[in-house]
Amino acid sequence: MPLYEYAVVKPDGSYGETIEVLQRLGEPPLTKHPTSGEPVERLISAASVPHPPGDRIKGDISNKSLERQGFTKYQKTSTGKYEKVLGDGPDLIRKEDHV
Repeated sequence: MPLYEYAVVKPDGSYGETIEVLQRLGEPPLTKHPTSGEPVERLISAASVPHPPGDRIKGDISNKSLERQGFTKYQKTSTGKYEKVLGDGPDLIRKEDHV
């Protein structure tokens, strides 16, 4: 089962506490915090792939290599937006873009 990251959405639209929730792939995203009932939004987060202890990730994952292979990489800013570091995707990803 995938582990999803959610953020509490404050009344002003900013994000508060973040939580991680194990959910089946077919389950719809949560809209409320499981214990407090506050509104939540699913976040885009890095994939986590478990591998055996001592096993090293192979391959070049430098920015230059990622771009050459056609990936787009984003970095989260202090304002909670994601700015493009490399690739052909949009320059900025904001909450308003996904509503």
